Amino acid sequence: MEFMDYARFALALVFVLGLIGIFALLGRRAGLGFPTAALNPKSQRRLGIVEVTPLDGRRRLVLVRRDDTEHLLVLTPNSEMVIERGITDGPARTGSTPSGNVPEPSRPRTDNEASA
Repeated sequence: MEFMDYARFALALVFVLGLIGIFALLGRRAGLGFPTAALNPKSQRRLGIVEVTPLDGRRRLVLVRRDDTEHLLVLTPNSEMVIERGITDGPARTGSTPSGNVPEPSRPRTDNEASA
């Protein structure tokens, strides 16, 4: 094959790719393909990923939010497992802690308390 044959092949490839691009744009304008109206604005989305933490090379811990409820999942290449369901927005998100769940710090006993 000579240089002209390679050049003709390259020009034909560019022409075909250009035609594919033009038809794709025309199809999108005509409303064919994925409907962009199906995408909700960010403020109206009900589903989202809150946080992803890798456990090791193959497993990830994922916190998923649906409406006002969160679900904790472990994802592996071959399976998915729900660890906890129905987590509501708790004190960890606001930064405060409930008084009933936090142990009081230990303090040294005085002589009066030790004898009682």
